[in-house]
Amino acid sequence: MENRIHIMGIVNLTPDSFYAGSRAEGYAALSRIDRLFSEGADVVDLGACSTRPGSVQPSLEEEWARLEPVLNVLEGPAGQGIRFSVDTYRSEVVRRAYGLIGPFLVNDISAGQMDPCMLHTVGELGLPYVAMHMRGTPQTMQQFTGYPDVVEEVSGFFRAFEKKARAAGIRDWILDPGFGFSKTLAQNWELLRRLREVTSAFDRPVLVGLSRKSMVYKALGITPEEAMPATEIVQFKALEGGARWLRVHDVEEAVRTVRLYSTMYTSSPGAAK
Repeated sequence: MENRIHIMGIVNLTPDSFYAGSRAEGYAALSRIDRLFSEGADVVDLGACSTRPGSVQPSLEEEWARLEPVLNVLEGPAGQGIRFSVDTYRSEVVRRAYGLIGPFLVNDISAGQMDPCMLHTVGELGLPYVAMHMRGTPQTMQQFTGYPDVVEEVSGFFRAFEKKARAAGIRDWILDPGFGFSKTLAQNWELLRRLREVTSAFDRPVLVGLSRKSMVYKALGITPEEAMPATEIVQFKALEGGARWLRVHDVEEAVRTVRLYSTMYTSSPGAAK
């Protein structure tokens, strides 16, 4: 498994994502994309459907209407490798996006559970895939936190997913334990403390999405807008636990966190990024 650390910068093409600083539409989205790449993002993640707890999901056409104008002006891989991911659980969005920009990373919060055609579509197109642990849907997920051991729940989920991915022809996939999705605050912290148990159990890179989330800001009694410094602390902890992808709102700060982690744990500072 590759040991290099990757940074995924977030661009939300939505009016209701939980952190306002990540929201951007039209020219503002293009400006944010350019800025995230200039700050050191490896991949920029485009989300046209908010998945915050309790959110009501838009229709397919509403999601596509937000995403298509941005994709229309993006450049595909063109020899640079995968530069974009699309945060969607809909296989039809994947097909349409592929028709506009070619290969990209599919970032699916449901690991194929919300669209029975998703895994087959990803396998057919030969796309890399992020599979995230979640129960229920964004609207209902906080009703499904009743498991005795969150780490064993996540590990068992991905043992089952591994078989599904193989059957669908998905060879290149990333594991996301789903911080903030169908987990209590206490379960999120337990999962972070024991993340090494997950990362060592699978021969797959692990992505974490901890940036400005409620497990951080609620623990401190602050707002998402105030949570960037604390985010870098928990992201450093995730790197110590074996995470190799950070999905972040603040790319420049995450790059610095990776450099400090590399300085502490390698003989060549910055080599991990």
